[in-house]
Amino acid sequence: MTSRFGVLLRQHRLQAELTQEALADRSGLGVRTVRGLETGERAEPRVATVRLLADALALDTGERVTLLAAAGHVDNPAPDPLAGAAYELAHAVRARWLREEEQRRVHDPYPLPVRWTPAPARLTDSWANIRRARAGERAAPLDLTGGLDGVVEVYRRIPSGRLVVLGRAGSGKTILTLRLVLGLLPSRAPTDPVPVVVGLGTWNPTTTDLRDWLVACLERDHPGLAAPGPTGSTLAAALVEADRVLPVLDGFDELADGLHRAALEALNATALPLVLTSRVDEYAAAVAGTDVLTAAGCVELADLTPADLADYLPRTTRKAGWEPVLAALPDPLAQVLTTPLMVGLARTVYSDTPDHDPAELLDEVRFPTAEAIEDHLLGDFVPTVYRNADPERAGRWLGHLADHLDRLGTRDLAWWRLGGPASTVVLTVAAALAVTCVDLVLEVYLLGLTGASLAVSAGLGTAFGLAGLLAQRIVLRRHGTVLDPARVRLRLRRGTGQTRVRVATRMTVGVVVGALVGLGLGGIRELARALGPDYVPTPVLVVTDAVVFAGMFGGTAAVVLGLMAAFETPVAVRSASDPAELLRANRTTVAVQLAVFAPVFTVVFVLVNWLTTVAWAQLPPELVWQVEFPWRWKHSVAVGLIGGLGGGLAYVLCLTAWGRWLVLARVWLPLTGRLPWTLPGFLEDAYRRGVLRRAGAVYQFRHARLQDHLARRHRSSA
Repeated sequence: MTSRFGVLLRQHRLQAELTQEALADRSGLGVRTVRGLETGERAEPRVATVRLLADALALDTGERVTLLAAAGHVDNPAPDPLAGAAYELAHAVRARWLREEEQRRVHDPYPLPVRWTPAPARLTDSWANIRRARAGERAAPLDLTGGLDGVVEVYRRIPSGRLVVLGRAGSGKTILTLRLVLGLLPSRAPTDPVPVVVGLGTWNPTTTDLRDWLVACLERDHPGLAAPGPTGSTLAAALVEADRVLPVLDGFDELADGLHRAALEALNATALPLVLTSRVDEYAAAVAGTDVLTAAGCVELADLTPADLADYLPRTTRKAGWEPVLAALPDPLAQVLTTPLMVGLARTVYSDTPDHDPAELLDEVRFPTAEAIEDHLLGDFVPTVYRNADPERAGRWLGHLADHLDRLGTRDLAWWRLGGPASTVVLTVAAALAVTCVDLVLEVYLLGLTGASLAVSAGLGTAFGLAGLLAQRIVLRRHGTVLDPARVRLRLRRGTGQTRVRVATRMTVGVVVGALVGLGLGGIRELARALGPDYVPTPVLVVTDAVVFAGMFGGTAAVVLGLMAAFETPVAVRSASDPAELLRANRTTVAVQLAVFAPVFTVVFVLVNWLTTVAWAQLPPELVWQVEFPWRWKHSVAVGLIGGLGGGLAYVLCLTAWGRWLVLARVWLPLTGRLPWTLPGFLEDAYRRGVLRRAGAVYQFRHARLQDHLARRHRSSA
């Protein structure tokens, strides 16, 4: 049986236009050895043998490494600092899309015959540009006609490495890109770019450069690429700048209205090899307003034929039913069943259910037009896949999610962006209640229940809640959106230049926020003590108390945040490869941060409090805080714990992706009936049923048309 090494060796020999005898002469090996290696009769060739063959074939560094790897050996040429990151990225991408291909049942019973032909000349650049011809050199057209099994071969015919795939909604553009990526990865050399599918719907070309946006997408879907790279930037940025990533840009038509022309101009501003998919009308309109995608071959997906349907649909079920329908095949139904999307929906509604008969599609009274049939298939899809559950509730919850995405203007269902217009207020109230409860428990347990305990707790809860509200407003003003999930974990390691910058930034934030919280805490403390007997605070005492607490809290927060920043390290490249993994990783990160922050803050605060008390005792008697407030370690520990737990809870609930998810998606939205209480399980179940699909760290609806249909139905029933 021919091995991978044998296949690769034969390919290199044929490319070099050598016979087995000629290769044997060049390498100094026997003809029988060369023949045996190519046929697999001689397994596990030695490193020296492989190197002789590589020298004889004049392979470059990448080809040499690949040949050695196929033989089970590792070569050590000049070190490539990005090779490891590219390898890990390629592994993660391949694993992700293999799972997705299985989930979408692409090979069950076999892939639908997606085909394409060259797009009209008005949508395609000149062949001289596509073929990278030199000045004055004649460039003949390339044959870009092909089918799904030959997508890699067709793409490799294009010297520029730039391809536009056009097609109607549901015509198979996403499946084509999936097959292209999975076809390119197995034969990828270490220096070849890694194909990565990214949805274009989140790109704003008027505000964000293409490469910067690609970097952000990579860091979102592969958190480990946020680690420092060899040039001081992140690994993701280094890979993009070194052209080690092949962007497969899916959904040009899903860009926001008015951005298509700007996007095409931005794509033309770079010579980066890429693959772009789009519906025909949106791309044609952008071309009419500016120009075609420079140096890009362009193909258009063809419709499925009645012969394709006759071969495919009867094989999707053991029951009879499709044959008479396909034999009659009225025009409206024939128009509908020309795209893989509608064929897939028809298969789900009729082939996968025992009590649904496709013969009803022949009812011309019920389904007089193609639009009526499409609405029927889209409308019956969710009830069909949830037939063994509660389709009405599932439809209502999915409708809310679709409407939520529609209002955001995106196709990406990110768990950290669930919420609504009242999200900020809900998070603020949640933080205030959580801090109030924690403070009340600590007050009673450590200091004993007093008449002022409830007032102090409520005041502190309100103060921390308002601080969280202010922080949210600052974040929204600076970032324009909520914070993305944390992509770090705490680990002891040696610091870098970036670490020192991060530590300095966090310490600055700690000083400012801690001082503000300390001012409020000192003022609340004095007002609470005024509720007791025989105590009348003077303005000087109130200001003094507030200033001292501001200094202690500011210094403590700066030290603790600086220490935590020093020990942050990005997660592995393969980590968090889907929404559920990212959610679990973020929950763990936040829990560890809170578990570290609270006790460390308490210890540091007790030390700072004691040092402040000792220093304060050296001041003139009329200003000595020590006389009015003698040092009590239990009181100091209580205040430190209140500050650590209160500040930690307010941070988690207001300023982390997982805290937002906890309050809004796990409590508020289920409480108001808009989503289920077991939302993570519901989303994964919707993915397994084929309603949702995974696209990196986010979910998406199976198709944009399904999302639009569910959103319209949800709004009409509201």
